[in-house]
Amino acid sequence: MKILDGIRVLDLGTFITAPHAAMLLAELGADVIKVEKPGSGDPFRWFNEGLSSVIFQTHNRNKRSIALDFTCAEGLEVLHALVKTADVLLLNVRPGVEKKLKIAPEDMHAVNPRLVYCSITGFGADGPYANRPAYDTVGQAMSGWLSRFHQSDDPRIAGPSVSDTATGMVMCIGALSALLERERTGVGRTVETNMVEATMAFAIDPVMHHLLTGAEQPFYLRGSNSQAYVLRCADGKRVCLHMSSPDKFWINLTKAIERPDLAERYPDRIARSSHYEEIGRELAAVFLLRSRAEWMMRLDTHDVPFAPEHAMADLEHDPQIRHLGALNEMNHPQFGTIRGVNRPLRFDGDNRSDFAHTPRLGEHTDAVLDELGLGAERIARLRNAGVV
Repeated sequence: MKILDGIRVLDLGTFITAPHAAMLLAELGADVIKVEKPGSGDPFRWFNEGLSSVIFQTHNRNKRSIALDFTCAEGLEVLHALVKTADVLLLNVRPGVEKKLKIAPEDMHAVNPRLVYCSITGFGADGPYANRPAYDTVGQAMSGWLSRFHQSDDPRIAGPSVSDTATGMVMCIGALSALLERERTGVGRTVETNMVEATMAFAIDPVMHHLLTGAEQPFYLRGSNSQAYVLRCADGKRVCLHMSSPDKFWINLTKAIERPDLAERYPDRIARSSHYEEIGRELAAVFLLRSRAEWMMRLDTHDVPFAPEHAMADLEHDPQIRHLGALNEMNHPQFGTIRGVNRPLRFDGDNRSDFAHTPRLGEHTDAVLDELGLGAERIARLRNAGVV
């Protein structure tokens, strides 16, 4: 189901933020054309010894690739022809680079006033940090997000990209909003976001805690307020609990673990929150007595909010994830059968992402240029000149 059927997106981005936003639009049915430099393309293509890397495939599914050097006059002319057919343009560069490349909002809107021009930066379009380089960890640190998940002296950074993907999601919302407005006005907009503000929005809970109370949110406050725990079982596997505020779930837990004394000692949410670490130690000792499978049966029987802590390899075997059809398979001409994740949105019950394989560099150059009416002779001249 192609919700954005008929919408064309030009992805001029590299690495993650803009490509991720473009991929989300592609999964909603937009025709996304990834515009890349001939010979090199997106730097993430080459992270795997010259092959299409896992991280490139992760953020560039369902796109077409055109190799085009728009830094030269003839290439810029071709880009203008593409822009005339486009609804959205996405890029992520430091402020000012777009002007040097002659692809600033005013340049593109002169070509197509209906274009939704989407610009992603690290710190914003101006200000004291605007010209600094920025990648995911910079966004996590600057936004305050990293301080909520890393408090040791270990210099290593754990976990997946957060700022990159959050910023891509925010920009996807911005692009869709501007497209909706354009239906009323007939005019496009310039939509901007940056990694710092997008990640601050993702970290809204601790940010607002400080703004409203003047204090830093204690490291484990969310866990204590929501009565959330991750507990190791007898077989070494872990299970996660989240009782939240209703008393019934805490009472149900004490029944499941056969510890009515805990319900008596911690009868209300305030008592449980203020004794979070003490309760955690009690539960940790109890859960070591049985395997995770045994605990999951008991928790399920007593209607306790829980989930096994999955490793990535566990996802495809989980009965609920299999039932949801959250994963898919497709054939890649270079790598054979590869698996992916379907879009998390359903429209009238349909979550199929209508995947096409991650494109090879310039794989669709001739087809896209032919759609623009350039013709075989001119395409050949452009290729001989190194423009495409």
